[in-house]
Amino acid sequence: MSDAASPQIAAALSPAAAGNLKLYELQKPFVEPMLRLCRLGNTALDALFYDVGALTTTLLAQHTLINTGAFRDALPAGHPLRTLDLSAATNPSGSIIIVDAKPGAVVRPPFPDMRQFIDFANSDDDATLRTLSITGVGSSAYGAVAFAWDVSKAIGEPVAAVVPGYGLADVVPQAFGGWFGFGMYDALQSATQNFLAKFAPALAMMGKDLARSTPGRVPAGTGAPVFRHGSAASDDVHAILDAVPGISRLVGHSKGALAIENALRSLQSPRAETVSVITLGCVIEEEFPQARYEQYLGWLDALGSLNSWNRTPEHRPFTHHSTNTAIPLSMQVASSVTESHPKTRNDSAGVAPTG
Repeated sequence: MSDAASPQIAAALSPAAAGNLKLYELQKPFVEPMLRLCRLGNTALDALFYDVGALTTTLLAQHTLINTGAFRDALPAGHPLRTLDLSAATNPSGSIIIVDAKPGAVVRPPFPDMRQFIDFANSDDDATLRTLSITGVGSSAYGAVAFAWDVSKAIGEPVAAVVPGYGLADVVPQAFGGWFGFGMYDALQSATQNFLAKFAPALAMMGKDLARSTPGRVPAGTGAPVFRHGSAASDDVHAILDAVPGISRLVGHSKGALAIENALRSLQSPRAETVSVITLGCVIEEEFPQARYEQYLGWLDALGSLNSWNRTPEHRPFTHHSTNTAIPLSMQVASSVTESHPKTRNDSAGVAPTG
């Protein structure tokens, strides 16, 4: 939460509530280091579950090095490599990052404000931004961009990667079982965020800058954000689909598939039925008959099977939960997306950052 926001919130509260808010402001320096540590842990998880090695290699061939925070002090001054900053410290509060894997294309600077992204997407004269990708597991910027890069390479178009942010409400469900039981994860996350929004608004706002900028959000009485559709990622996807009619394809992995399900469920039926959905590592309910679903669940994916509630996917490859191509028998994102949309152009290309 910004320093400027604190007096505004405190002024709207009773003297006793304002005093409690000051108490949580005093605890903020103790909570922020814990969140940074958890975000770094999520970056490590994303390195396991997403194709970060292929992305890093491609960028390195273009004299660009990805900064995840690990080598900040290791590079000498004046080194010739450009850097693409995907560190947890730089992207902690949520953002939308557009990735384009065509030759000479870019990874655009993150949109930290949802309204800015919506304005940009609706002003796209070429109308080439038609796809959103949503990761699960860690959902850091590093993994989100790597997953979007694979999707973009398959369809030959730019892809908007949703990085939902990471706050105290996200820590609690991970501590009580990590990814297992995605539905329970979202329920516990939402309940924790609601509790914090009511009793500790300063803590509820930490790591939720993107969520606070989402149109249509009705905050708690304290001004802190609450989740309307199960999680911050679901709210983000819902807001984008509602405000950007050009988005017509959703690609989700793991818990990101559940975010898609929740977002579609809360939309008006005509809009939801115009969207095609590709899920990997989790099978969701196909609630809209006119929408196109292509769902992939590997035979070796115990985690995905647990969270699919015996739903039957359209595709059962002999793979596990990870999409990291450096790991044998991993889920191949590019080939899955190409198979689901065979008429799209499959470019074998890399990305380069702006600046």
